[in-house]
Amino acid sequence: MVGVLLRCTARLLKLMGARSGVLVEAEAGVDDWYANVFIVQRRKCLLLVHADTLFPVLAADVRVGQLDHLGVFVAGLVVDALASEGLAGTALGPTDPGGVRVARTASRSVVGHMTEMTFEAERLIAHTGGLEHAHLGEVNRWLRRGLRGRGGGYVVPLELAAGRSA
Repeated sequence: MVGVLLRCTARLLKLMGARSGVLVEAEAGVDDWYANVFIVQRRKCLLLVHADTLFPVLAADVRVGQLDHLGVFVAGLVVDALASEGLAGTALGPTDPGGVRVARTASRSVVGHMTEMTFEAERLIAHTGGLEHAHLGEVNRWLRRGLRGRGGGYVVPLELAAGRSA
């Protein structure tokens, strides 16, 4: 079965509760997406990160009800984020909203990058005066263009995503 494999942190799985459905057991893949939720000013923020490219997608003010239609919500965020960078919606693998499967995280490395990105996003949002003044498009652009240590070198998520798109 081809589709999006969304690997959620324990924090997000707890928030989703029964909405997460049955968790699948699957081998880690390059087109997996990782998801975590964190709180900024009492509002939930969702961070998605593509496993292979570390391409991040940050959404703020996420409502628990949006997680009822997880496939549609996540696919929409990913397609919009890729389009905002001039990339095709399928540049990082399938985006079929009906094909989203949920699993636990499988890579401590990707989760570590997510933790770093969360910290950076929180600082950028605070620096601009909070969520009401922050422009999330700019925060996302910053995260996508930041250097990430990987495999003994450094990578830029947007460059890796654009390379896969070419």
